[in-house]
Amino acid sequence: MNQKLPHIRELLRHQRPKKNKYSAIKTKIDGITFDSKKEAEFYSMLKAAVAAGGEGPEYFLRQVPFDLPGGVKYRVDFMVVYPGGRIQYIDVKGTRTPMYIFKKKQVEALYPVKIEER
Repeated sequence: MNQKLPHIRELLRHQRPKKNKYSAIKTKIDGITFDSKKEAEFYSMLKAAVAAGGEGPEYFLRQVPFDLPGGVKYRVDFMVVYPGGRIQYIDVKGTRTPMYIFKKKQVEALYPVKIEER
């Protein structure tokens, strides 16, 4: 009986989907898996704004890396570029963790950027 018990635990572990500790729901759009539904919705909104043209963004990039001391990388969710060269750095957050706040402050201290939260 004891030999079967670890096997049963292993089966049960694979049946349950892993829950995100902040209740974020991974969402897939255009073949891209986003960490949260909120981030996926923001991506869709940006994509529509670029397609509409006009005064909106010209283009945007996802997961733009910033190098931090100690070999650490911080990735901002979106870098949005507007006509005339204005750039906006945006992080889509549901929960502001202490580590996020620390890294955001580091990026803003080391680089000439301001990270906005949505």
